[in-house]
Amino acid sequence: MGRRRNRGRNISGVLLLDKPEGITSNKALQEIKFLFKAAKAGHTGSLDPLATGLLPICFGEATKMSAFLLDADKHYRVTVKLGETTTTGDAEGEILETASTDGVTEAALLEVLQEFFGEQQQLPPMYSAIKHKGERLYKLARQGIEVEREPRTIHIHALNLLSFDLPEFEMDVHCSKGTYVRTLAEDIGAKLGCGAYVCGLRRTGVGPFDDQSMVTLEQVKEDFEARRFAEMDALLLPLESALSDWPEINLTPDAAFYLKQGQPVLVPKAPTSGWVRLYANEVDFLGVGQILDDGRVAPKRLLQTNH
Repeated sequence: MGRRRNRGRNISGVLLLDKPEGITSNKALQEIKFLFKAAKAGHTGSLDPLATGLLPICFGEATKMSAFLLDADKHYRVTVKLGETTTTGDAEGEILETASTDGVTEAALLEVLQEFFGEQQQLPPMYSAIKHKGERLYKLARQGIEVEREPRTIHIHALNLLSFDLPEFEMDVHCSKGTYVRTLAEDIGAKLGCGAYVCGLRRTGVGPFDDQSMVTLEQVKEDFEARRFAEMDALLLPLESALSDWPEINLTPDAAFYLKQGQPVLVPKAPTSGWVRLYANEVDFLGVGQILDDGRVAPKRLLQTNH
């Protein structure tokens, strides 16, 4: 048999992409993967085509960390239009109903926002990527089909009102994974009695990442066209940056050896519970571990190579 052709570079790291408006997250991922000539890449949670902002792209071994970013809290800056509802919950849909906003005040809005703090049940929208019997809900919605959905437990950590200028307001949202900001906006509009939809959405934070180190698709394209490949690679953050808010454990050579064989190890002064970052020689990132009930550290996701 012939030798299998290498389909890309074996690079590893995390790129904080500022996804532009008007394209899907998968389209942005494929463009970035092509520009970096990467063998393996994945993103960490879709943004609607309407939405912009932080879309971490994981290359190579960093894809093993992507699941933890999917589970991480998110931050959004959202602009909501009051007095109208749409088929999709955002500006891409057709207007369903209109209502007066005459009785809506900033004080009334602030009072309603207080009702959404904390843990709650949220019904996912039909226009979402959730699957029903193998079919994406948004595909069914486009056919005019609505199916029963199960509410999901979410947590709203913070809602900060930034501006209020009827018929719109802008707010910062800090929420748990699985939160649909479009649904949140619709529910706020329903509480106010006038309806609402999202007319602008920007993700500003995912787990430990914020929007301060983002790069645009245009910037990467310019570097690619100018053949500034070293500068492109310099944009990649280390694998462990996705877990920078986790406790760190440094292993002795013996402990690292046994852990690499898949065996839990006892580490003095380790945390008593939760997830941890694992290092050997204080600099070599090995992967992710979890503290067992007996206090030992068990390997969960280990990297094939050190970076």
